[in-house]
Amino acid sequence: MTKKDPFGAREVLDSPVGRVAVYRLDRLEEIGLTRIDRLPYTIRVLLENVLRNYDGFLVTEDDVKNVASWPSGAGEKVVPFMPSRALLQDYTGVPAVVDLAAMRDKAAELGCPPKIVDAVIPTHLVIDHSIIVDYYGTSDAIEKNMALEFRRYRERYKFLKWAQQAFKNLRVVPPGKGIIHQVNVEYLAKVVDVREINGEKVAFPDTVIGADSHTTMVNGIGVLGWGAGGIEVEAVMLGQPYYMVLPEVIGVKLVGEPREGVTPTDIVLAITEFLRKKADTVGKFVEFYGPGLKHLLAFDRTTIANMAPEYGSTTGFFPVDSETLSFLKLTGRSDEHVALVEWYTRLQHLYYTGESEPSYSVKLEFDLSSVEPSIAGPAHPEDRIPLAKAKEEFDKVLKKYLEEAKRRGAVVSTPVEIEVEGLKASLDHGAVVIASITSCTNTSNPHVVLAAGLLAKKAVEKGLTVKPWVKTSFSPGSRVVVDYLKRSGLMSYLEALRFHVVGFGCMTCIGNSGPLPEPITKAIKEAGLFAVSVLSGNRNFLGRTHPLTRGNYLASPPLVVAYAVKGTMNWDPYSEPIGHTPNGEPVYLKDVWPSTAEVKKLIQEHVNPELYKEKYKDIYKGTREWESLEAPSGELYPWDPASTFIRKPPFFEDMDLEPPELEDIIGARVLLMLGDRVTTDHISPAGAIPEDSPAGKYLIEHGVKPSEFGTYGARRGNHEVMMRGTFANPKIRNLLVDREGGYTVYWPTGEVMTVYEAAMKYREQGVPLIVIAGKQYGAGSSRDWAAKGPYLLGVKAVIAESFERIHRSNLVGMGILPLQFMPGENAEKLGLRGDEVYDIIGIKEGLYPRKILTVRAKRPDGTTIEFKVVARLDTPVEVEYYGCDRLLVLLHSQSPQ
Repeated sequence: MTKKDPFGAREVLDSPVGRVAVYRLDRLEEIGLTRIDRLPYTIRVLLENVLRNYDGFLVTEDDVKNVASWPSGAGEKVVPFMPSRALLQDYTGVPAVVDLAAMRDKAAELGCPPKIVDAVIPTHLVIDHSIIVDYYGTSDAIEKNMALEFRRYRERYKFLKWAQQAFKNLRVVPPGKGIIHQVNVEYLAKVVDVREINGEKVAFPDTVIGADSHTTMVNGIGVLGWGAGGIEVEAVMLGQPYYMVLPEVIGVKLVGEPREGVTPTDIVLAITEFLRKKADTVGKFVEFYGPGLKHLLAFDRTTIANMAPEYGSTTGFFPVDSETLSFLKLTGRSDEHVALVEWYTRLQHLYYTGESEPSYSVKLEFDLSSVEPSIAGPAHPEDRIPLAKAKEEFDKVLKKYLEEAKRRGAVVSTPVEIEVEGLKASLDHGAVVIASITSCTNTSNPHVVLAAGLLAKKAVEKGLTVKPWVKTSFSPGSRVVVDYLKRSGLMSYLEALRFHVVGFGCMTCIGNSGPLPEPITKAIKEAGLFAVSVLSGNRNFLGRTHPLTRGNYLASPPLVVAYAVKGTMNWDPYSEPIGHTPNGEPVYLKDVWPSTAEVKKLIQEHVNPELYKEKYKDIYKGTREWESLEAPSGELYPWDPASTFIRKPPFFEDMDLEPPELEDIIGARVLLMLGDRVTTDHISPAGAIPEDSPAGKYLIEHGVKPSEFGTYGARRGNHEVMMRGTFANPKIRNLLVDREGGYTVYWPTGEVMTVYEAAMKYREQGVPLIVIAGKQYGAGSSRDWAAKGPYLLGVKAVIAESFERIHRSNLVGMGILPLQFMPGENAEKLGLRGDEVYDIIGIKEGLYPRKILTVRAKRPDGTTIEFKVVARLDTPVEVEYYGCDRLLVLLHSQSPQ
């Protein structure tokens, strides 16, 4: 069947892989709809997407014309984007698949075939988020950690094996195969794909939507994709468009060349700081171009693209060029496929040559030669610190901490004498208690991994070692990393400094850093020690890396090793020695720092396509434990009501085919009043479950031993655990109470209690709840439970100064109304204290994108504060999503017409 082609763009051509149909962008230029060379590369990919997916229903002629007319309509027009595949990891994937399984039950209940709920596009779920650093510093640490992983999460993995046979296009990558984004970049990503559609082969750009915010990593090799809310990803899996506002595009022109001693980590930290300061990036595309591209390997570009969420944008895109092709060859893609990528991208004006400069909404210039060695911390990725000022900045942080501790009357008594591993040591503020080479951001890049190995080698040769109080770990996201480290002879030196491989997964970066030795835990708790972690990750929010670290610093892998050797943040790496030889001679960082030439030589000698081909040939084959797991079969999942991991969610229980009438929010109470940059980690933590928390008490009541709790992230298939863990991060600051952690005031009595306990009391009385916050509410991970949890607690609206993109979308999908203060206003300026009773007026009469609503806050003394807010429903589709029960829109879309 020939597809409709109103623009005459379809053409069948000879390609390196045979005859293929192509939807040619230059046809649109020929008929006067656009000028291709003026469009950003990201917009060209979007244009091809709507052009090829035109059907007159989901994608219309107007949609094609709207994208072709960019920048006209940017920030206003809505585009139906149809990604060619979806990507999940187990923390976000389990709840997504639980939703789909529950939707199947509901479909059957409504008299529809269960299989109308199915994955219609290729979807990969990579299990990488569950493994924990329980064991470290030994050669068998990885085997022990993986054994514990299977013992803890066998039930979850059985569920995922059921899902793989139940949903036709879902493939599961078993535990131990690598981190989702490295697997994507090194293996799954096609850059250009060819599929049989309606009986003919069609070539098109590979595009992806992921239920993980760092899906943007694949932008580094010219694949357009980003992280989204779980509901949106589920919609895409079911064959629906991802509806988005036609984006503004910020063009970042890269100039100059990195200086000697500067790492790709330093570059991405500098770019993150630069973009957060120079541009409003939220909801916008960022695209890199310019002469500086030739000084960045594809590995470096993927590092930069990975941290797009940290600099706030939807994408961090690098167009395809000769370096992209070299990377595809290096990572084992076939010569035929690489030829296809070059042929197609040149034909479609998607290949970057630098001969012309596209138009951009905003143009910025970033000089690579301006970058200096850096770290970022203690709590935000954009808070870059030049390495030369590391000690000075730490002193400021410590001073502030001590002043705050004094104000609260907290006990702070250092140094602390401890004994760990049979050695006596003195711990003081700034002690590095976790040093981890971790995360997809950096462990995919041979430059920084080999640099860490070289630094370890030089340190060992000078007789240096790691301090006994430092918990070290190395969790590469690709199995290839270990091979080239062994081939280069550097793995043994990392192991000599106790950086043994502890697993192939996210681990410390996601908060699975595991327990600290008891003497260190005791010192931090009893003496108020300001202990820190140093990690090569992408996020360092308080409470994320470990509940007991009060500062978390992002650093390149070689700097992680250096800080592990030094053992403290209270160090000037340029003027103070990192340690001493056995003969008492001082050793400085410059004495062990590898040169760029040394690193490049090792990359050329030891990184080759055979390594990638060997490791990825069995990507879907798991360990003996995985292969022997017996999972249920059939279309419907057999829910176990006694399970503490996988429970049927309540979201669909009262769902009707007809959406409910919209109602104003009347008589609401404030559950929490929060400040700026409240992250999804604060709202729904992923790390360890404390024994004395509401979630911990629930698990104990259900027969789970504290040693078997695992993490919040691993229990996202159980809504009972997750709703109890909502707003339970030990570092969250609710301004209604004078203490850290998940506590609030229950206003009817004035009692201070856990957020969960208060929410349940309000629910018994039928009282709706709201949350009030500052700027960048919901920054961080694309975490569904940061919206699902508040929904189950009874939160009806969040009023904030601004929202991060993915979390705002998740709130809408869960029926929680995101409301934004008017410009120049916030809770403090309006005099809001949190003890008021709130009415939100204007919902009942109907909603439309960005409607202005009225809020009336009645104080206990009877006075009223009235102010306006913007309902952040940014598109007509979001208005529809908000007005329906959760995912009702999707069930309607799958039902037989």
